[in-house]
Amino acid sequence: MTYSVAVSGASGYAGGEILRLLASHPDIEIRTVTAHSNAGQPLIQHQPHLRSLAGLTLQDTTPEILAGHDIVFLALPHGQSGQYTDALGDTPLVIDAGADHRLTSQSAWDAFYGGAFHEPWTYGVPELPVGGAKQRDALRGATRIAAPGCNASTVSLSLAPGVAAGVIDPGDIVSVLAVGPSGAGKSLKPNLLASEILGTANPYAVGGTHRHIPEIRQALAASTGAAPDGIRISFTPVLVPMSRGILATSTAPIVAGVTDAEIREAWENAYDGETFVHLLPEGSFPRTADVLGANTALIGLAIDRAANRVTVVTAVDNLVKGTAGAAIQSMNIALGLPEDRALSINGVAP
Repeated sequence: MTYSVAVSGASGYAGGEILRLLASHPDIEIRTVTAHSNAGQPLIQHQPHLRSLAGLTLQDTTPEILAGHDIVFLALPHGQSGQYTDALGDTPLVIDAGADHRLTSQSAWDAFYGGAFHEPWTYGVPELPVGGAKQRDALRGATRIAAPGCNASTVSLSLAPGVAAGVIDPGDIVSVLAVGPSGAGKSLKPNLLASEILGTANPYAVGGTHRHIPEIRQALAASTGAAPDGIRISFTPVLVPMSRGILATSTAPIVAGVTDAEIREAWENAYDGETFVHLLPEGSFPRTADVLGANTALIGLAIDRAANRVTVVTAVDNLVKGTAGAAIQSMNIALGLPEDRALSINGVAP
């Protein structure tokens, strides 16, 4: 069966990456691409690397144009998806790459985003440990999927095995991330100009203000079925001069009495057999260059007994595993297709 697809926000980074991956998907027909200010222009003018889609023209983003497809991807800025999802009730599968349907708590939404709160959808991180199982179980047959925030899913995949196994204390997590500017979207912003980011590293959303914090707490709490109140995290992203990528370094205290072997076994057991999440051999740690263009999360684990903490270093491509790849992987699961269809574990080098 071939599924017809519409992609909104198709002139942006996330929308463009969704299109790049879908273009090689044998079960997908990309029928419609939409935008706001760029409507009426050729897609190729804004995504010149998508040569196979050169015949498509960006249309207006309206419920009427998005309707009538088997699958709709919404790659819109936070707070803009909800106005369309309410009108797409007849669409068999809708996948939101924004934040509008990620959070289960309205108070968390009000505190970090504001504006209208929309119902939470099935979270699109298939490998995430959840109550003794994996999130992919909830994705099978899902009709509404919330793709993750790239920083949030990276930290959650880093630490959920330890939280679920009870070998680390989730009440004192510290995460520092080196992130590429493509995660901030394609809109022109002075702080993202090349002259502002080349040759420097810039922290942002410091002091517990980043919008992905409640999403991380929600995901880690789900790994044990506990309330998010028990998850405390100091989260600091740092903008660095690489177009793509996240390198997340996360630490948490070791629970008293837990052995080194039990710690490593928690991550080994969680990701054994996973196609896209790989625990590296002891003493090895990932680079962002190793996951460029891939739907892969590479994890390095260290046990720091002097500080009595576990250190987890995780690398992902924020536009693939962090956003578009996670969305398409979740789509494949929901439709009963091979989970890895149109997705690669191989990065691009050098």
